[in-house]
Amino acid sequence: MKRFQAYVICTSPRSGSTLLCHLLREAADAGYPESHFHEPSLDSWLDDHGLSASDFSTRRDALAAVFDAAYRKGKGSSDIFGLRLQRHSFEFFAQKLGSLYPAVVSDAGRMEAAFGKTLFIHLTRENKLEQAISYVRAKQSGLWHKAPDGSEIERLSPARAPEYDGPEIKRQLVAFQQMDREWRDWFEKEKITPLRLTYQGLSAAPYATLGRVLQALGVEAGPQKETTPPVAKLADSTNREWAERYMAETDL
Repeated sequence: MKRFQAYVICTSPRSGSTLLCHLLREAADAGYPESHFHEPSLDSWLDDHGLSASDFSTRRDALAAVFDAAYRKGKGSSDIFGLRLQRHSFEFFAQKLGSLYPAVVSDAGRMEAAFGKTLFIHLTRENKLEQAISYVRAKQSGLWHKAPDGSEIERLSPARAPEYDGPEIKRQLVAFQQMDREWRDWFEKEKITPLRLTYQGLSAAPYATLGRVLQALGVEAGPQKETTPPVAKLADSTNREWAERYMAETDL
C-alpha cells in the first residue's frame, strides 16, 4: 500500500540526481521526477510549462497554473508526484509556495498542501571536491549528462576543452558545502527525517537504491533488473588529475 502521494528529491548539482530521476521514471507507478521549478523565476517557470503570463489576470493566477502544470507533469502516468529540488532555487520556490498557501505555516506543510503526503529524500555527494570538479568540467565542456552508449542526454553549450581552474573549483566546493548545510538546517527546522541517499551508494548500486526509494514510498517494486544504468559517469583521468593538483596546491 502506498505510504505517500509525493516525493521531493532535495539535492544539489552533480550529486547523481539525474540518474535517480531516470531510474524512478522507468519504474512503474513512481511518477515523473524532474526539476519542474528549476530557475528561480516565475517567467522561466511559465516558459518551461508552455504558459504565457498574458493568459492570466494576476501573477498569482499564473503561479497557480504553473503549480498545476508541474503537478500533472510530475505525476506522469502514475498517481505519485515526483520533484527534484536543487538548493539554489529552493528559497524562491518556498516563497512562491507560501503565497499560494499563506494559511499554512511551514514549508513542508505547504508542499503537502500542494502535492499530498510527501516523502523527502536527501541525495548528497560526500566528496565535495569531486562534486566541484564535476561541476566545473560540465560547465566548461557544456556536456552535463550522457547515455551508456556515449550519446548526449544533456548539453547546455558548445563543446570546448576543459582547463584546470583552481579558484573556480574552490568556489564551487565551498558552495556545495553550504548547500548541504542549508538542507540539513532546513530538515531540522521543519522536523523532517529524510530518506538519506548518497552519490557513492547510488553509483555503486543504482537498482538497489531505487528499491530503497520504492520501498519507502510503498510502491510495489517487482523484480529488479540489474541492467545498465540509463546515465553514464563522465568522470575520467582528468578529474583525478585535477583533484590531485588541487589537493597539492591547497595542502588538503
